[in-house]
Amino acid sequence: MSLIKFMSSSAGRLLRVIAGLALIVIGFALGGGWLTLSIVGLIPFLAGAFNVCLLAPFVGQPLKGR
Repeated sequence: MSLIKFMSSSAGRLLRVIAGLALIVIGFALGGGWLTLSIVGLIPFLAGAFNVCLLAPFVGQPLKGR
């Protein structure tokens, strides 16, 4: 539960954006089949950019971050 609270905070939002960008960059840098990693990286990047925590509803928390 504390992980979900952290991910809903501003610091968690920043972490999701950075992690998503890292996955996108690594996927493009490695190329080939690794481009799939870039597509997967869009999920945490967009979740952070739009301030939503996709795991929060599973533990009864609001989807939108603080």
